[in-house]
Amino acid sequence: MAPIGMYSGFRDTVQKKGRELYRDMAWRVDTRPYYILVSEIMLQQTQVARVEVKFAEFIDRFPDIQSLAAAPLGDVLKLWSGLGYNRRAKFLWQAARMVMNDFDGDIPSTKHDLVKLPGVGENTAGALLAYAFNQPDVFVETNIRTVYIHHFFADRSDVSDKEICKLVAETLDAKHPREWYWALMDYGVWLKSQKLGRITRSKHYTKQSKLSGSLREMRGHILKALAEDHLGTKKLKVAVQADERFQPALDSLSAEGLIEKTSQSWHLPN
Repeated sequence: MAPIGMYSGFRDTVQKKGRELYRDMAWRVDTRPYYILVSEIMLQQTQVARVEVKFAEFIDRFPDIQSLAAAPLGDVLKLWSGLGYNRRAKFLWQAARMVMNDFDGDIPSTKHDLVKLPGVGENTAGALLAYAFNQPDVFVETNIRTVYIHHFFADRSDVSDKEICKLVAETLDAKHPREWYWALMDYGVWLKSQKLGRITRSKHYTKQSKLSGSLREMRGHILKALAEDHLGTKKLKVAVQADERFQPALDSLSAEGLIEKTSQSWHLPN
């Protein structure tokens, strides 16, 4: 660990910016573990503004982990429509069912158990520990990378998460980890808005592929069409204005269990 006071200037900057830039979001106002789980899965590869709207709709329909676990997967996919990366909806649904079956309905509070949940990796587990249980666990994501690269690696490229995690561990406010990470997140967003973020210097940076014209776009069209009605292949092709992406998209959705075929009709899982 670094000597006491070594990073005091950095800590002061983060905490000051955190107070100035604090964003009042539903999963910050209410930090029950279920809210954090839903928000963290939704926030994977999706902007906050889009998540805020969908989160409210989702919690209204599935107010607790029991109601989510008991719902048909098709209902979860319908409500998820518009967020993209629909496998996350299935992961969240599967995680809810695992919590009910294996953890007596209580979202676990250790990383060892959290990473067992579908859709929850090391970093998402760390976020859950910090935000839901106020535990000082170390994790990184895009905004956290942005802050540390800006302050400690301004003249470097190819910065690894291992290097950043070492600094996160040394600077973390162990008494108030929840508020500390909120501050890091908001500060990172601000740095990017000011064109000061250097996230491309991260060794783990990957630019999100364009939606338009992608296989992911066609998958979304198929799911949206089937959320409205059961459709045979010919009618489904018409509904989504099928092109060369149609069959690979259909096959991948079927293989992942996000759509099913009964008799001659495709539909969302019951």
